[in-house]
Amino acid sequence: MEEEKKIKKPRGVAHLIPGKCIACGARCQSDCPEDAIEMNDRGEPIINLDKCIGCRRCVKICPAQALEIYFTPEEQKILAAMAEKVPQKAEAVETGIKEYRGVWIFVEHTEGKPATVSWELLGEGAKLAKTLGVKLCSLVIGDHVEHLCQESFAYGASKVYLIDGPVFHHYRTETYYRAICYLVEKYKPEILLMGATGLGRDLAGAIATKLRTGLTADCTGLDIDEKGYLLQTRPAFGGNIMATILTEKTRPQMSTVRPNVMALAKRDASRTGVIIRESMDIKEEELATRVIEVIEDATGEQLDLAGAEIIVSGGRGMCGPENFGMLQQLADELGGAVGCSRAAVEAGWMPPERQVGQTGKTVRPKIYIACGISGAIQHLVGMQSSDVIIAINQDKKAPIFEVATYGIVGDVFQVIPAMIDQIRELKAKKGGSSDTVSHRKE
Repeated sequence: MEEEKKIKKPRGVAHLIPGKCIACGARCQSDCPEDAIEMNDRGEPIINLDKCIGCRRCVKICPAQALEIYFTPEEQKILAAMAEKVPQKAEAVETGIKEYRGVWIFVEHTEGKPATVSWELLGEGAKLAKTLGVKLCSLVIGDHVEHLCQESFAYGASKVYLIDGPVFHHYRTETYYRAICYLVEKYKPEILLMGATGLGRDLAGAIATKLRTGLTADCTGLDIDEKGYLLQTRPAFGGNIMATILTEKTRPQMSTVRPNVMALAKRDASRTGVIIRESMDIKEEELATRVIEVIEDATGEQLDLAGAEIIVSGGRGMCGPENFGMLQQLADELGGAVGCSRAAVEAGWMPPERQVGQTGKTVRPKIYIACGISGAIQHLVGMQSSDVIIAINQDKKAPIFEVATYGIVGDVFQVIPAMIDQIRELKAKKGGSSDTVSHRKE
């Protein structure tokens, strides 16, 4: 066995095919890294076999395909023996993959308070599990977090893998990734999904590296193909195309998905399931980091675009930072939040935490009002799943109108004030009540 491991794949040497050279100007000679080629009087290459390393550069650059790689009879026997082993290796890989079954969703939380993206992923995971004919499971790590198991059942999980202990009270990459890798290696899920949050992105990368498997980040679509592979779709090349990625030879298939991209699973408190309790002996003195203090986000609820049901966003067409005050007035009247496009952030008109789009936040409000936003694909990726999209733009050919539910071709500086006046007038007729917008109840 050891002898077989030491056998290297032969590289061969370059060889001129008689009668095919067109004397192109010594391209092969100029591209050879070992100076193993000289040209004769007819402009044909002469290969120095002692110097040739079989790198194939001359073969690739030859416009007449006049060069090939030559193998001795002994080398051909070695190649034939190696070729026979390839199907065996492929069969071994296929067998290993079949050992993995089930769809797992990591339940993200902060000291027991769950992230909504986890329940969104349970809804999407249920579709994948149904297609594959496997169980939908969730993965809960933390301290005194068994209540999240019951919530997982309510959102569709049939089984929960739980590791509960004081060392997991605060999120730390080392403790969480060790716990999850232990569970994955023991129970072998075929799919593992996580939210593309700050925590999820940090944790997923560590897990995929340790397990030596593939990871597709920031997915906007998930599906199963006819062979049972997970189709992982995400924007690529700056959002100009949508790429679909497969993980063929390793498991689990891992993806992170942005919050608000998938529809929230329907909650049913009557559902029940099985809790698989596991434990890990991780001591504090073994860990490189400790959490000294947790500081809450100082931006407050007003800037929580991801959770807003109504968003009024402005783009380059707002012409300056002072004009976003008008959008704030409209948002206040509707009980919503103000967002913006990347152009507004780059111009310095709005802070980055207000940005909607591929490099900002992904939102899924009941109503999204786009003011002076052209509708570049990078922005559409972040808001096109909104229930109702109202677009206001002077350019009737703006791409934003292609996804808009309602489009208004006009000047935002005339349309927005008119909308504010109309809303205030409607409120006045209803006795001044500010509750003119019905909010979605989860």
